[in-house]
Amino acid sequence: MSTELRQLYQEVLIDHAKRPRNFREIAGARSVEGYNPLCGDRIRVYVDTDAGQVRGLGFTGSGCAISTASASMMTEALQGKTTAEAERLADAFQKLVTGPMDAVVDDSHLGKLAIFAGVREFPVRVKCATLAWHTLRSALHGDAAVVSTE
Repeated sequence: MSTELRQLYQEVLIDHAKRPRNFREIAGARSVEGYNPLCGDRIRVYVDTDAGQVRGLGFTGSGCAISTASASMMTEALQGKTTAEAERLADAFQKLVTGPMDAVVDDSHLGKLAIFAGVREFPVRVKCATLAWHTLRSALHGDAAVVSTE
């Protein structure tokens, strides 16, 4: 990862970790709890959909900086998207953070989320970055069980 990208990664991650966006409950929305037993991250994702579109998205809970920043940026990226677009972005994010270090990833459609490519350098942190996304998928599918990264 270039020095410029590493610096951007740190700045954006710290900003979202300290001042998470959409950190809120959404009354009447489906919600699912996600838990990462490895480091103790525990969040609840709230998703309100209507006619196949994400109308509201929020999260609550506590976690490490990567977990919180990922959840915050996820909520910003998916507001107003269709549920199909949300699923595609979740797939792309998963590939971004779990792909081989030398893999070339087309991250043009990920926007600011592309900074999470740096997580590949720290495999133990992948579960932190993907917790909100796995939890979102469960909420979109109407699953009620707690999502665990283990």
